Amino acid sequence: MNIDFDQLYSEAKKVLNPWKLSEFAESGGVGAALLTKKGNIYTGVCIDTSSSMGGCAEHFAAGTMINAGENEIVAMIAVNWDGKIFPPCGRCREFISQLSPENLNTQVKVSENIVLSLKDLLPYDYKDLCS
Repeated sequence: MNIDFDQLYSEAKKVLNPWKLSEFAESGGVGAALLTKKGNIYTGVCIDTSSSMGGCAEHFAAGTMINAGENEIVAMIAVNWDGKIFPPCGRCREFISQLSPENLNTQVKVSENIVLSLKDLLPYDYKDLCS
């Protein structure tokens, strides 16, 4: 499958819409786009709360993907409110890796010029030790 990171970047950037939800929460400062094995793109935005009960853009994009009956991700990208590409946090890396063993092959754009596999981002995966 051909991965068009320019398209994924554009889709992630489209959903950016930083706004204050309440005194304790804000949303939309990070957008993410996931390309699935079936060729679909799912997006999500972060929800930040003062009590750390929010969630990352990648989590919400994955939730939408799962609601559509998919779990295998070919490529993913996250974009900050200013358009800067950055890697997923450790929680997101682990979350995505548990949705399907194939997701360790997911190509993750971690910066403007660097793409790594999720496996490269989880070099000492505890799940390898459990098998």
